[in-house]
Amino acid sequence: MASSKIESFEDFVEVHGILLAASGIPSSLYRQLFQKLSTETFDGGNFFQVEPCQEGRQRKLLLTSDFMEKESQVFLIDHAWTFRLSDARKQLQEIPGLAQRMASLMCVDLDLTSDSEEVNLECKDVHENDTKGKLEEIIETEIHEAQEKGSDDVMWLELDELDIDDAMLSSLDLSNKFPNLVALSLFGNKLQNAETVVQEVSKFKNLRALWLNENPVLQNCDGQMEDAILQGIQRLEIYNSCFTNKFSQWALGFCGGIYGKDNPGCFDYTVRPLESVTSLDLSNRCIHNLLNETFSPTELPSLSYLNLRGNPLDQNSVTDLLKLLKEFTCLRSLEVDIPGPLGRSAIEILESLPSLSKMNGVSASKILETGKHVIDSMLQPHLPKWTPDDSLADRVIGAMWLYLMTYRLADEEKIDETSVWYVMDELGSALRHSDEPNFRVSPFLFMAEGKLASAISFTVLWPTQNVNKGEECTRDFLFGIGEDKQRSARLRAWFHTPQSYFIQEYGKYCQQLGSRSSVSTSLSAEVPSTGSLIRKDGSLLRVYTDIPQVDEFLTRSEFVLTNDPKDADIIWTYMQVDEEVKKATGITDRQYINQFPFEACLVMKHHLAATVQKAYGSPEWLQPTYNLETHLSQLIGDYSVRERDRLDNLWILKPWNMARTIDTTVTSDISAIIRLMETGPKICQKYIEHPALFHGKKFDLRYVVLVRQICPLEIFLSDVFWVRLANNPYSLDKRTLFEYETHFTVMNYIGKMIHKNTPEFVMEFEEEHKVKWLDIHQRIRKMIRAVFESAAMVHPEMHSSTSRAMYGIDVMLDSSFQPKLLEVTYCPDCTRACKYDTEAVVGNGETIKDTESAFCSMSEAEGVKCWAKISGLRASSDGSSDPPF
Repeated sequence: MASSKIESFEDFVEVHGILLAASGIPSSLYRQLFQKLSTETFDGGNFFQVEPCQEGRQRKLLLTSDFMEKESQVFLIDHAWTFRLSDARKQLQEIPGLAQRMASLMCVDLDLTSDSEEVNLECKDVHENDTKGKLEEIIETEIHEAQEKGSDDVMWLELDELDIDDAMLSSLDLSNKFPNLVALSLFGNKLQNAETVVQEVSKFKNLRALWLNENPVLQNCDGQMEDAILQGIQRLEIYNSCFTNKFSQWALGFCGGIYGKDNPGCFDYTVRPLESVTSLDLSNRCIHNLLNETFSPTELPSLSYLNLRGNPLDQNSVTDLLKLLKEFTCLRSLEVDIPGPLGRSAIEILESLPSLSKMNGVSASKILETGKHVIDSMLQPHLPKWTPDDSLADRVIGAMWLYLMTYRLADEEKIDETSVWYVMDELGSALRHSDEPNFRVSPFLFMAEGKLASAISFTVLWPTQNVNKGEECTRDFLFGIGEDKQRSARLRAWFHTPQSYFIQEYGKYCQQLGSRSSVSTSLSAEVPSTGSLIRKDGSLLRVYTDIPQVDEFLTRSEFVLTNDPKDADIIWTYMQVDEEVKKATGITDRQYINQFPFEACLVMKHHLAATVQKAYGSPEWLQPTYNLETHLSQLIGDYSVRERDRLDNLWILKPWNMARTIDTTVTSDISAIIRLMETGPKICQKYIEHPALFHGKKFDLRYVVLVRQICPLEIFLSDVFWVRLANNPYSLDKRTLFEYETHFTVMNYIGKMIHKNTPEFVMEFEEEHKVKWLDIHQRIRKMIRAVFESAAMVHPEMHSSTSRAMYGIDVMLDSSFQPKLLEVTYCPDCTRACKYDTEAVVGNGETIKDTESAFCSMSEAEGVKCWAKISGLRASSDGSSDPPF
């Protein structure tokens, strides 16, 4: 049945049984689903309507039928775009109409609509006006309006988006015209020179609010301009929409709707202007300290609604903040970041503030009843950003992570295929998020011919709650993912979540790493050096192997091959030998084997990072690395700090335990980083944005290390390393990030492999960069030793007197020629060299002979077979070693 065409409902259930169960579709809907799949019925338009929202920058889905009962209907959603990540940009550029449709679906074509010509004409008219004349007209109008109100002073002046530049600001002489100005807005102008801006605005000694938002000067200067302005205007309470540390009742009154252009403010502090304020929105005001004498129950006795979202409040403890808020006896509704400065749990906050009836728009009783610890229903969505110069492909690439879904094909023939990403059609993509959704979606592969090869992908939609006409239809973007899987942090992919919390978590993480130092181990004194396997009586050593290269090249007279692992003295195998395998094969602890126990602490990427970090904290040779399954919050904090400080923010994501760069991605998009967690556990590592280049191309180096024992550490390093070159010139242009042959160096599987042998590379590299390779090699060797020392320190249980193993060490150089560790790989393939290195593997280590040449000139194939021309590169347990070349 598995390969015959599906003709009946019974056939459908039999073939798709596992898929149906995995999708979560109620069994009562199976038959309806079969009917719609068989006839390709897309009838969602009869029940739903897509409407614009967020000023046209998003769409939402509304129910148009009178009523839809829970689990009563199932709908097919088509896939508008299906691709593998590496093909995304190419498809957008080459498939006719695809970029246009995706741009429209993702609402990133708003400036390209039919109204654009009219908008351009209006802009042209504005630019053609005499800007200064218009400014003078505005100023005269402001003076006239003030006089009509019986005042000679203009106290509130808004000069927004008028193309005011530095020279014009100086020539306006605003401080003489309006000496008592309380609020000045210069939003969206063309101010660029910090010195000019500081000089002019500092003349307003009574200014309480200043807005310079969206002026180039904010991008061209550092914090010195802000410091100068705050020093020059002593009474300033709001600067660029943020509260200064001098905020008082005026700033609170502005946010409470008391003060504005029509009422610039009363500065008679004998009155209490805030006592009538019931609602106060302090969101995103960059408030660090809320324990202010003005923000108190005495000054705000009637406060019933308070919004504190988006403020770090990092100068206040959780205890002090909760104690303060508890004193506001009329407070009934609170908006706050969760996790955030009031804690991680909504329930804990409600227990501390029992008078609250709502938190983040959700009923307090409902939160306590359902046990929800995190509220995400009121988060503000990320809206795509673009510039008029961005191509449609660029716009779509930037916005797509807000819409993508994924699945992976994993049959016997495609077990390691990369994940498939897709965008639902316009109806499906209009489903917005809710933590209390009324619909659910699931990808589904329909195998009409009974086999995967002919499967067609759909998404299935069905109601999980009763829905009434006009209600918005929503889904949970993180269905099944709770706080145990970092739900709050993962919501950052779609929503503005509290940066302050993540920055604090990052700070704690940095402190932990900084406090770690090398952990000493006494095992080196307790465990003797490993002796030789070679028998004094000259009897042969029996070797079992399942590796063809060992079988072919192990020709030395001291060894004989056996087909039975139980009879072997030495076992050299691809398979992981654990207790279960030992029991099944009869392998004992007295037999020598080509692997160490617990070596996963090195060869799995997340364990490698943890091992090094536990031993050394943040060594220079390990890029900042985060296990996304456990440290996503800390990564987001690091990303946020870099974003705030305008540092480079390019990262590389690597699966824990996959080779050949499968599912490895380079991106600067935090939403992409979080969404890529859906394709399997990964580490996220700071990308080496400025690597050393070889003839303009990126490269890395594969070294091979033989580990003879862990404690005391005894390792051998081959003189021969393999240079792996990218095919394309290196570039940081964002359009190249999907280009495998630009950013990756492993060309064995993709692209044309360019061979460069060791001596040739060294000679050309020294000539190109005017450096001595010996100096670089010394740093690399020191780093490699530190890697294995970290394993010996943190995991002494790795030691086994009957273990030997070879490992591949991948190293990259930065632009200062400092080595960076990429990964450690378990390297059974390296045993192709056993024709040369058997004595090193099983001997006493003192009889290794130098090769005739420090560098071996050989082809790639020959090189892999000859890695162990070791030439005296033995690194001893005390850190000393023979000369490297």
